[in-house]
Amino acid sequence: MDRSRIGLLVLLALLLVVPPVLDRYLLSVLILILYFAFVGQAWNIVMGFCGQLSLGHALFVGLGAYTAAALFQHFGVIPWIGMLAAVAVCVAAASVIGWLAFRFGIGGTYFALLTIAFAEFTRIGFDHLTWVGASGGFFLKVVQQDQVDLLHLRGHPLMFYYLALALAVGGFALSAWLLRGRLGFYFRAIRDNEEAARAAGVDTFRYKMFALQISAGMTALAGVFFAFYYNNLFPEQIFSMGRSIEIILAPIIGGVGTLFGPILGAAVLTVLSEGINELLSISGYEIPGVKQILYGIALGLAIMFMPNGIWPAIANRLGFKRRIARDDDES
Repeated sequence: MDRSRIGLLVLLALLLVVPPVLDRYLLSVLILILYFAFVGQAWNIVMGFCGQLSLGHALFVGLGAYTAAALFQHFGVIPWIGMLAAVAVCVAAASVIGWLAFRFGIGGTYFALLTIAFAEFTRIGFDHLTWVGASGGFFLKVVQQDQVDLLHLRGHPLMFYYLALALAVGGFALSAWLLRGRLGFYFRAIRDNEEAARAAGVDTFRYKMFALQISAGMTALAGVFFAFYYNNLFPEQIFSMGRSIEIILAPIIGGVGTLFGPILGAAVLTVLSEGINELLSISGYEIPGVKQILYGIALGLAIMFMPNGIWPAIANRLGFKRRIARDDDES
């Protein structure tokens, strides 16, 4: 067993054992890290593996969140069934976007703009959809947090922590499986040279659709988690461009196309953000937009000094064997 796998097992053991002794604030920070690690893995499949730049992934977070929350609130459908509906809705939305883009050869910057457009007009639509609260927000009933109702996803933050951990582990395992299988091979072929892949007989339309659909389905699960963890949804918040940027920053800074990059990027960005917020709270100062400024600085530094991301640089220095989608000879 190589050192990277040993390190991964040690990290997983710590994540399983340590949280019960943490206070609620530190637990909430860990939940954020795991959440962004998972959505980062989801985005990484469509961009890092397949080379299709989506800048509107908040669309799938929002659709997944609203679908499961509305079914629960209006019809009493348990979240576990709502998740299936959320995934179906987001895969359908991804199929529409993918068909419009890939069937007519829209790629690169234009594909990115198409994803932004879909997220924006969906946000505008939900701003006026009174069935889910419109711009005034959609709220789920909050119950006693000390009680744990896993069936309805109501309960203590520790329950949500382990749910977030399960999502993050599942996202990592799925990404690793895709990377090592035939789908991953086709994804990388399309990313590296789509024309050559098509000439070699790869159905590029089909596999780009697969990448987008898988990514959307995973992101829908993150949206369901978001809805039942925070218990409130606002179109301006969940469909915003800022939400999409938050999703993509972790894998970009951690290392696009890598398995560990989204996890490391999520940890770095969340700790930096929460740390500066805590310092400002203690000092009594308030700086509007400090989170966005911090993210911009972190992204700039990463691009300048570690253009491939933090994880590849660390892996090289520590002698870890790493799995990077750009080099499938490494593991």
